[in-house]
Amino acid sequence: MTRPHLAFMMFINLIWGFALIAAKVGLGHFPPMLFTAFRFLLILMVMFPFLKIHKGRMKQVLIIALCAGPLGFGFFFAGLSLSNPPVVAVVSQLGVPFSTIMSVLFLSEQVHWRRWLGISLSFLGVMIISFDPTVFHYLLGVIFVVLSALVGSVSTIFQRQIRNVGVFQMQAWVALVAGPTMLGMSFAFESHQWEIIQTASLLQWGGIFYTAFASSLIGHAGIFYLLQRYEVTQTAPLTLLSPIFTVIFSVVLLGDVLTTRMLIGAAVALTGILIVSLRQKQIVDTGP
Repeated sequence: MTRPHLAFMMFINLIWGFALIAAKVGLGHFPPMLFTAFRFLLILMVMFPFLKIHKGRMKQVLIIALCAGPLGFGFFFAGLSLSNPPVVAVVSQLGVPFSTIMSVLFLSEQVHWRRWLGISLSFLGVMIISFDPTVFHYLLGVIFVVLSALVGSVSTIFQRQIRNVGVFQMQAWVALVAGPTMLGMSFAFESHQWEIIQTASLLQWGGIFYTAFASSLIGHAGIFYLLQRYEVTQTAPLTLLSPIFTVIFSVVLLGDVLTTRMLIGAAVALTGILIVSLRQKQIVDTGP
């Protein structure tokens, strides 16, 4: 990966690290489906001019939009509303081993024993976190985040395969599928939407705007841009820094407390993800 692209990846990690804090503040007032609906409706307002029919590729586009939109983020924000940002930040990184496994199954990318060890450590770390007594209070939230990571990895594989679909064109389709779908689900399963909208503070609205414009239009659009240029096994593991930023922001800004078991589990999981990210170096003999 070139230095400018690597620097861009680090910037994306910083954006995502704070995004969980902003989203948690917003979810303190908005129910998850309504929050997700507003996030994508805002994106749709900006991205609507980029909507374009891609003949022969619409099946892939719609699968990506469904997984990256209402399914992925529906599960994610439901999990975040029931859990705390540091745990969500680490558990959501299961998308890395999930993506790696799927890249082997569907893209024929090669993974050697060290990466399988890393994948095993990743899941072991999450299991350690999950059995922390504190986490039992929001275990359902952890399950939702795991489902989000699994669905997101499906989106990652299809993003890697699709060609000739622009970054903002894809974001427009994700927003078009997710916004109305989540709004409809909110009216079906949630209540008091108008009262919630009227009583929301600027800070709570700010959580929606930040996740819409910073996290999606810069972060997720940036990842889609990089996936068009690098392998999944190169790109996905570089999101490793985002949970570290989230933990720092969460402790400093929200006063969250991390238990010893949570820290050990996070260390094991992130070590596994780091191992997954290490590519085997091939030495090429160029001659004298």
